[in-house]
Amino acid sequence: MKQPIVRSLLETDLYKFTMWQALLHGHPNAHTEYEFVCRNQTAYPLTELIEEIERELDHLCSMSFRDEELDFLRALRYIKSDFVDFLTVFRFQRKFIDVRADAASNTLVIHAAGPQVHVMGFEIYVLYIVNELYFRRFDQDAALAEGRQRLGAKIALLKEFGQTEPQRLNPFEFSDFGVRRRFSGAWHDEVVQRLSREVPEYFKGTSNVYQAMKFDLVPIGTMAHEYMQSFQAFGVRLRDFQKASLEAWVQEYRGDLGVALTDVVGMDAFLDDFDLYFAKLFDGLRHDSGDPVVWGEKALAHYTALRIDAKTKRLVFSDSLNLEKAMSLYRHFADRIMTGFGIGTHLTNDVGLAPLNIVMKLVACNGQSVAKLSDSPGKTVCKDETFLAYLRQVFHHPAA
Repeated sequence: MKQPIVRSLLETDLYKFTMWQALLHGHPNAHTEYEFVCRNQTAYPLTELIEEIERELDHLCSMSFRDEELDFLRALRYIKSDFVDFLTVFRFQRKFIDVRADAASNTLVIHAAGPQVHVMGFEIYVLYIVNELYFRRFDQDAALAEGRQRLGAKIALLKEFGQTEPQRLNPFEFSDFGVRRRFSGAWHDEVVQRLSREVPEYFKGTSNVYQAMKFDLVPIGTMAHEYMQSFQAFGVRLRDFQKASLEAWVQEYRGDLGVALTDVVGMDAFLDDFDLYFAKLFDGLRHDSGDPVVWGEKALAHYTALRIDAKTKRLVFSDSLNLEKAMSLYRHFADRIMTGFGIGTHLTNDVGLAPLNIVMKLVACNGQSVAKLSDSPGKTVCKDETFLAYLRQVFHHPAA
């Protein structure tokens, strides 16, 4: 029998912990629902994996944080002691997550519902459980051989880039954001170790907290959409939910973790709320949908309009990146602002097989729908068309 896929409860994205802490402190009684979605065609129905997924979730819900993992978290200056104390006794509850097949469409349904501080953590584990189970049915030796060839080409490209690229104001730096859609845990380890060993001048860390601890890397991450979406249901006026979420983040982290996500209701609506106060308090912005050059130019124009020196700020790009795209964006922006790049699937699942495009998103909070109104229409998430239309009206966001 194969080893369980989840090796450690620490093996999730850093921003799950940072959002978890902020929401535990600010809204411990919130009740939420999360739903799994596969956005692309698969080689075989994901419903064939249900029995194995159930077994992996049973294992996940038997796990607890080990002392050395809690010590690692406690050593991060932005992680509070009381949050680590909470994690000391935390266990995932199997009753809060359900796996089944939709009879009409034969699609995989995974639904988590319960107190937010008990169900929000399921997301990343579910995604890499499904990914690894799915890819186990393919030729492993052929995939890994192709993956190693492609990884070698990426490392060669980086070394050539270092020799041929003109000197720019800011260095080229990227991080691994690939835990959720990786081919396997073992392959993820191999990728991260090779990058950190062979191109440390460019590779600056990983979102995978377990690997950060295991390989002495910097854990990378701030916030995701679910954090800001939750504020759509936290009793503030809908028009003010972005400001409320940013203010709560500032109060929680007091200057740490200062990169704000911009695409919960689109970049234009975000910038309307990102006034001089927030622009000075946050170190930079993260792109996750829409044209990245257009987005970056809007960010630069906004800093200019606020009379803020953009050279003191950072743009982080993380939307479906590969190295070539990251390098192109770097060339465009690096002389005007600091940049960073989070690369996921194209690092950890580039093995010659079509990757899954799967997500597990927040769809309801405190009994009402919430939405992500993306600058990329295919990424918009909402179950309630009436609420979505209202959100568009409030933020003057045109329909796709």
